[in-house]
Amino acid sequence: MTTDEKQIEAQQEAKLFFSRFLLEWYHLQKRDLPWRRHRNPYYIWISEIMLQQTRVDTVIPYFNRFIEQFPTVEALADAPEEEVLKCWEGLGYYSRARNLQHAAKQVKELYGGQVPDDRDAVFGLKGVGPYTAGAILSIAFNRPEPAVDGNVMRVLSRYFLIEDDIAKGPTRVKMEKLAAELIPEGEAGSFNQALMELGALICTPKSPRCLPCPVMEHCAARLAGCEASLPVKTKAKPPRPEERLAALVEGRGEHAGRVLIRQRPASGLLARMWELPHWPAPPAEAGGARGALLPEAGALDRLRRSMSQAGIHARPEGHWMAAEHTFSHIVWTLQVYRCREEAALPLAAESRAVYGAAQAERADGTLGVDAHAGRENSPLGVDAGAAHVERENSLLAAALGAQPAEDAPLALFDSGDAAADAADSGAQRWINREDMKNYAFPNVFLKLLNSYFDEQGT
Repeated sequence: MTTDEKQIEAQQEAKLFFSRFLLEWYHLQKRDLPWRRHRNPYYIWISEIMLQQTRVDTVIPYFNRFIEQFPTVEALADAPEEEVLKCWEGLGYYSRARNLQHAAKQVKELYGGQVPDDRDAVFGLKGVGPYTAGAILSIAFNRPEPAVDGNVMRVLSRYFLIEDDIAKGPTRVKMEKLAAELIPEGEAGSFNQALMELGALICTPKSPRCLPCPVMEHCAARLAGCEASLPVKTKAKPPRPEERLAALVEGRGEHAGRVLIRQRPASGLLARMWELPHWPAPPAEAGGARGALLPEAGALDRLRRSMSQAGIHARPEGHWMAAEHTFSHIVWTLQVYRCREEAALPLAAESRAVYGAAQAERADGTLGVDAHAGRENSPLGVDAGAAHVERENSLLAAALGAQPAEDAPLALFDSGDAAADAADSGAQRWINREDMKNYAFPNVFLKLLNSYFDEQGT
């Protein structure tokens, strides 16, 4: 027997060993997870979407609530998107929920509400990639399809001592081919889950637990002493830090006990979700240490002008707290300021000073535009009247020599899609804690609002 033949025979023996002992271990040690208690392809599909980028312990209560509220494909397809997002609230990566509902509508319209067991049909569902398709087909229908995610690539990299970069497409293709070869006949569902389980519990990213590993004996990386250095993976570009100023606007009068929220545009980042109003911090002031407070006067002035241009009648009063929200490509550091609702927009500070000095100098005895007068009586309407007043006061200040703090207008949103941002006015609502159940919030704003209402004892 040649050296090459011996190597092929040894590798085949290692594959058979791996498949046999991994399955035996799984049947004895597998966790009792709610989506493993049935073969309902719809439930398996939901669980696999939720488990993307999310820990099992976090997913379990979300999964249980989701299938209770949307027990069938038709129920999910027919539900208002707001209800789906609210049920997903706090789980993050909200495009997953939107894609899941879109795909449910596809299944309802094209397949009579039954999740198809055809590979091409499953791949055609929105939000379903190679891993999710393989998981659905193998776990729900026991089809011999590989389901290769990060856990699986880590296990295979170590066991077979594969030093290719798992962040590259060709490596994934290689791993999928290898995983398909390892599936024992008639055991596709259990084997794929066993691979995932081993990566989650034993062959972990850091400090792998080799001693209780059921396939330790033939693990090539362990035998070579390099299990901790595998898999090889190119580091992703770190997310871009971005400082933002957020307004916690406390209501007065009929809005007492409530705070102001706004809805994001219909497309782009966090589409149609609700939040506290917030804007980018001035570039010149955002270069300090991450999370550091901006100069108080500058931040308050910027926030005041941002709210004014968004039609929010409120006065910033002081810093409340900082919070952080991480996306795949951006990290928001939110500096949150408490603001008090006002009946009308005040004059800008520089305009007010010039306006006061100008009153004694006007030869015709008339005064500048009254910030409180144009709002209720303006034929332009409440918000338009206030904007008209703001423009008139800016003109007055410019005529008298005052310089505006910043000439460039501030965008209401900056999702990266200028057309969508321009088309969306940003609906606003006054809410109390009880009202929160009617709106879906990104996790950071959910925590901020709950912290505020906890402080208020409501």
